[in-house]
Amino acid sequence: MAYDEKLADRLSALVKSRKGFARKKMFGGVAFMLHGNMCFGVHKDSLVIRTDEESANISLKRKYVKPFDITGRPMKGWIMVSKDGIKTKDSLDKWTSLAIKFVKTLPKK
Repeated sequence: MAYDEKLADRLSALVKSRKGFARKKMFGGVAFMLHGNMCFGVHKDSLVIRTDEESANISLKRKYVKPFDITGRPMKGWIMVSKDGIKTKDSLDKWTSLAIKFVKTLPKK
């Protein structure tokens, strides 16, 4: 299955005026890198978010959220939000802001 290009376009529009972002094809989808670190992306029809472990564990208790697991080993600090959890601009902004906040704490590559 290809990735949701409409979601990728929504993400592109969201970061269009922000410095430090780059779009890159990864894991059969697309990733948005912030200063060389993956921040968020699209896998199939879900939004992939990178955050700290504590925030990820809290988020996993929410509806429409599951671990980011495409290999049989869930990645710590990574979550996937289904398309039902990101229907509105506000919901997409909330999730991407969580990722941006975390990735800004990482060293630039």
